[in-house]
Amino acid sequence: MDDLNTSNQSELPKMGAINQAILSISGIHESARVMQIKVESRHLRGVVVVVPEVFCDSRGFFSETFRADQFKELGLPTEFVQDNHSRSAKGVIRGLHFQWNPPMAKLMRVTAGAAFLVAVDVRKGSPTLGKWFGIEASAENRKMLWAPADFARGFCALTDGTEIQYKCTGIYNSKAESAVRWNDPAIGITWPLADVTVSEKDRVARTLAEWLASPESEYFQYSEEAESHHLIGSSK
Repeated sequence: MDDLNTSNQSELPKMGAINQAILSISGIHESARVMQIKVESRHLRGVVVVVPEVFCDSRGFFSETFRADQFKELGLPTEFVQDNHSRSAKGVIRGLHFQWNPPMAKLMRVTAGAAFLVAVDVRKGSPTLGKWFGIEASAENRKMLWAPADFARGFCALTDGTEIQYKCTGIYNSKAESAVRWNDPAIGITWPLADVTVSEKDRVARTLAEWLASPESEYFQYSEEAESHHLIGSSK
């Protein structure tokens, strides 16, 4: 019995340290105001750059990268059904991908290294059809890129070991996905690196013109009603 009591007592300091750590983390929320997720900029009538507030101290940092209440106020989606995570060597380009059934919009963020994130408008009849927007996002600047389902998305890894995580609004369906070519001159993306690695699938992807001539492109028709949905919260 004495041995049992000694064992229990020896665990008390460990439990105390655990409780202190929990209280310390909780204190971020108790002692500070609500952490804010802000829209930094909006582009191409649908693409949004989002930046979460970060709490830093000598221990490291803490950040809320998604909050349904704040996303709703900003006009961003609150229901995600799939999370993806990729790792890429420097110079790897992935894209430009999209999916129409079910529509898959993406919220992309870099959690290790840095990447040039890109979104291209592939909506038939859009005033910004074929236009692109790109931004350097990194684990340091914590910028996130939101692009609706009717935008093709891709990225170029700027460092070795670049990791990107993205939240998706649709479950992946290989029978209803496509891509436009990463170096299509009709789009003219200015990629930050010249020495790049591209998969065979992405290398032979359709041009924008070929996509627009396909029957599948009818799924992504531009309309003022759809645009107003994309722009909800733009004044906030």
